[in-house]
Amino acid sequence: MPSVSAHVAITLASHLDNVFGVMGNGNAYFLDALERQTTVRYTAVRHEAGAVVAADAHFRASGRIAAGTTTYGAGFTNTLTALAEAVQAHVPLILVVGDEPTSGPRPWDVDQIALASAVGARTYTVGRADAAATTAIAVEHALAYKVPTVLAIPYDVARIDAGPVPEAPQPQLPDPLAPHDEFTRSRIARLAQALAAAERPFLLAGRGAWLSGAGEALGELAAAAGAVTASTALGRGVFPDARFDLGVTGGFGADAAMALVREADVAVVFGASLNQFTMRFGHLFAPQTQVVQVDIAPAATHPNVGGFIRGDARLVARELVTTLRDIEAKPSGWRESLDFAALTRHPDGDGVARDGRLDPRTVAKRIGELLPHERVVVSDGGHFIGWANMYWPVASPDRMIMVGTAFQSIGLGMPSVVGAALARPEATVVLTTGDGGGLMALADLESAVRVAGGRGMAVVWNDAAYGAEVNLYGLKGLARSPMLIPEVDFAALASAVGAEGVVVRALDDLERLHSWASAPVDERPFLLLDCRITHEVISPYQHEVIRVNS
Repeated sequence: MPSVSAHVAITLASHLDNVFGVMGNGNAYFLDALERQTTVRYTAVRHEAGAVVAADAHFRASGRIAAGTTTYGAGFTNTLTALAEAVQAHVPLILVVGDEPTSGPRPWDVDQIALASAVGARTYTVGRADAAATTAIAVEHALAYKVPTVLAIPYDVARIDAGPVPEAPQPQLPDPLAPHDEFTRSRIARLAQALAAAERPFLLAGRGAWLSGAGEALGELAAAAGAVTASTALGRGVFPDARFDLGVTGGFGADAAMALVREADVAVVFGASLNQFTMRFGHLFAPQTQVVQVDIAPAATHPNVGGFIRGDARLVARELVTTLRDIEAKPSGWRESLDFAALTRHPDGDGVARDGRLDPRTVAKRIGELLPHERVVVSDGGHFIGWANMYWPVASPDRMIMVGTAFQSIGLGMPSVVGAALARPEATVVLTTGDGGGLMALADLESAVRVAGGRGMAVVWNDAAYGAEVNLYGLKGLARSPMLIPEVDFAALASAVGAEGVVVRALDDLERLHSWASAPVDERPFLLLDCRITHEVISPYQHEVIRVNS
């Protein structure tokens, strides 16, 4: 008869296609059932955090839920940073873990439910009589609340017979939050009048707008109002018409574009939390700008917001379009008068810095010119994070995966490649990471190379330092030695796990990327570019952090 672990595996298989993990005592029977009794693809990673990160990146790149799995104890505690990131980024996934036996904890057990709760994740524990039902409930919880959910299998019940596996019910998910009440409809009507009267209307959209499927409606709204558009870093490409788009707001935005945003008289924000970076620490909008936020949050998320409409971004945008048509509003004409190429231009850089190392702006610009068009960019965290956002365009928000930014962590980049590569098999996956985060995630360089193969590449911004700390605390006069990293040969490390590594000390060294991108995918290896850059060039977003903290 099927075991408890088989009930979990078979039920999960009706909801997802990919599981990532590290095998151990606590999940051995689950993985055996997954391999023998389902068609789910299991992909091994080399560090338990990578199991959660890969599942996280898979969802961000595809919108399809995936799972990670580890053993109990140390295997579970190794996932906590990645689990906290998924909680704060509102990413649904399932983490299947072993747990202490029902008879009580052993010397090496920890309170895993309390640890998961501490980072905001709920745990469901299966038993012999309810394993399939509990698994289905965990999946529904993850999808309905957009959170990672832990599914625990006590060690002593993992292989107990549980009888025939019942048919798994499909999750019942809440409908989008519709703007049906009279107060919300009144606010929408007033906002439509404001947009119709605006001389310089501006629309800003974030990842929430993308998840709601609002792209088409937002494009129609921008056209109807004649609005200039922009996005948050996680919402890049959400507006379908790039001709009138300023790119990313905040520290990743071009100076001229951000100055233009302050000229807006009416600004409407869809599905963006308006964090301190997007808002340029409170300076994105001018005081005279009428700022209205549309979100499913209970209330406005920034003090500079003057009006709030609670509702699904797509549905509210549709209502606004309809209302503008009903009142026969005319587009403002503002955006047609602007030179967007000039507004969104970033500096080319100086090529080589005073210390003889490469200027990261010049390197990023050239890489952006050479990258395959069909790509997904996955980013680790660190000072370098601005270069990809400034110089590498992406087609849509699911093409820029930034696992780690919500929790302000580093070291989650390598396993992000694994999840993104399986989520988007038609695309080249491009990792951007620093040397500090790259070393932290080194265990899963092998995973990235093995899974992505010729569809994967990595750019390591190697400045032999923790750049963000050098730029913030080094400038304050704190001891610099703890901020420095002995220069590491990442190209050699890549070669050791089957990739091709190229040390980039001059721009001509990037020509290998040109020939690599031109080769058939099945004839080229995973490519790692070890870019020896200076830490003397400070990214614009870091300048804002320095200003606020000085």
